[in-house]
Amino acid sequence: QVQLVESGGGLVQPGGSLRLSCAASGFHFSTYTLNWYRQAPGKERELVANITSAGGSTNYADVLKGRFTISRDNAKNTVYLQMNSLKPEDTAVYYCNAHKVVVGIIWDYWGQGTQVTVSS
Repeated sequence: QVQLVESGGGLVQPGGSLRLSCAASGFHFSTYTLNWYRQAPGKERELVANITSAGGSTNYADVLKGRFTISRDNAKNTVYLQMNSLKPEDTAVYYCNAHKVVVGIIWDYWGQGTQVTVSS
């Protein structure tokens, strides 16, 4: 059974930090690109960051560069999102996604999301 379970969300004051984790099981984790998305109320889901299967390449939404860091531990089947200098506009549900395309077939798994609220 495929599972992606996010944790680490919560309420934090502006300027604070959180570290999200996403633990995976039921599929070959190390062969997937891992993505973090977020969706704020009334807005579309947006890509926050991603990391390639071997962890050699990362990409970030331009507005987040320098504040967020994505990493992965393939031995633990876990991907992380370190979020620093948080702002109220970072408030959203954060989702973990595992994705790959093999000979035209898309493999795509999602977690249930974890709420991050940035407020004083």
